[in-house]
Amino acid sequence: MSIHPSAVVAPGAIVPESCTVGPFCTIGPDVVLGEECQLISHVVLDGRTRMGTRNILYPFCSIGVAPQDLKYKGEPTETVLGDDNAIRESVTISRGTVGGGGMTRIGSNCLLMTSVHIGHDSQVGSHCILANNATLAGHVIIEDHVTLGAFCPVHQYCVVGAYSFVGGGTIVTQDVLPFSLTSAKRENKAFGVNKVGLERRGFSAKRLAMLQKAYRLLLAAKMNTTQALEKMRALEGDDVALLVRFIERSQRGVIK
Repeated sequence: MSIHPSAVVAPGAIVPESCTVGPFCTIGPDVVLGEECQLISHVVLDGRTRMGTRNILYPFCSIGVAPQDLKYKGEPTETVLGDDNAIRESVTISRGTVGGGGMTRIGSNCLLMTSVHIGHDSQVGSHCILANNATLAGHVIIEDHVTLGAFCPVHQYCVVGAYSFVGGGTIVTQDVLPFSLTSAKRENKAFGVNKVGLERRGFSAKRLAMLQKAYRLLLAAKMNTTQALEKMRALEGDDVALLVRFIERSQRGVIK
């Protein structure tokens, strides 16, 4: 067993010889780890937490901590994780509550990216990816093979169906259909030249005027992008040439 001298492992915790416990980790007395788990550093495992094999826990994640529920009075509820999960930096997983069934559960082969939060009594299936800052309120169910994009909050009691993909920044307040591609609308728009910012960076009136001509062609001339580019190429100046090259090499299209 490899346990760093700065780690604190409470009496009663079960940590197999094949596990690695890095610097400044804290393992509570009711924690049970499976074989070959790695706690890299500054990991907190609390409460009645049971974990399968080959899980990797990155710095500053907190697993099995008390639920963010004012009704919770210290009851002995649980957190259960399967095998082969990667729990990245600053992830928090709250243990269950008596009113919610008493258990928060994560399946196997999941990737929980930085700052993901799994609320109390939530159930996450296997082969799921939760991207940075995705957050589950209490009592959420994430079925198998779900991808939940970055900055997606999921309302309590919602179910996200199997094999669905939820685009980043989508607020989930109802159940997500299995097999679906679900995303919030993204009505981004370019509003012209960043005139004040460019002036602060020393752009002359001539440079600004040429850029404004180019942007009028691109955004306000009722032409498609190909037509606008053709006219923009006739304009003078390195700035316009840079703008044209940027648009020409774009793989996903540009916000207009």
